[in-house]
Amino acid sequence: MLERVDELWEPAKPATAELKIKRSLFIGHLGLCKNNENVREFLEHVESRHRNATHNCWAYHLNADTEHCSDDGEPSGTAGKPILHAIKQSGMVNLIVVVTRYYGGVKLGVRGLIEAYGQTAGDVISKTSRVLRVRSKKLEIRLPYSTIGDITRLLETYGAPDAPTWKYGAEAEVRAEIRLSMTLQAAAALQELQAKNLIFSWSWVGQ
Repeated sequence: MLERVDELWEPAKPATAELKIKRSLFIGHLGLCKNNENVREFLEHVESRHRNATHNCWAYHLNADTEHCSDDGEPSGTAGKPILHAIKQSGMVNLIVVVTRYYGGVKLGVRGLIEAYGQTAGDVISKTSRVLRVRSKKLEIRLPYSTIGDITRLLETYGAPDAPTWKYGAEAEVRAEIRLSMTLQAAAALQELQAKNLIFSWSWVGQ
């Protein structure tokens, strides 16, 4: 049975949203990010566009287990955590949400800030759709035509949803994506096929 641990939901596109509460303007910015460099670039982009803002508070969630948040000068726990909570409620990863605040002269209080930042984050997240991504590893196999059926079945068992790419010449060659959680099982099966001379060679691409 295939493991679903490799399946992750990501935002389909960036988004923005605005919310006015008691004269303060809150602007939510959602960006796509795969790593810390993407996070830094997006945060710098927003901060440069809103350098006169009172606060640029943010949170991000990468892959399945990396997250961080910042209150950027707001009372502790009133901005970054509500933004991160909205992200986690969405079920998506590989995104950053920055909420820019222009202070309007009326204090919101702790509860008011939590609600304002959380609502703005939720609003901007709702502006994008979700796409399913499967974490995978690239594989290349050289094989005789007689075992194409065997390899096709192997890829159906361990492969990611993306269709494999076949090349045909004196021998067949295929490039495919293997689900990250299934790489050990796929490698064992391929080693057995190669030991029986049913494939010429196989390797992980990029290693």
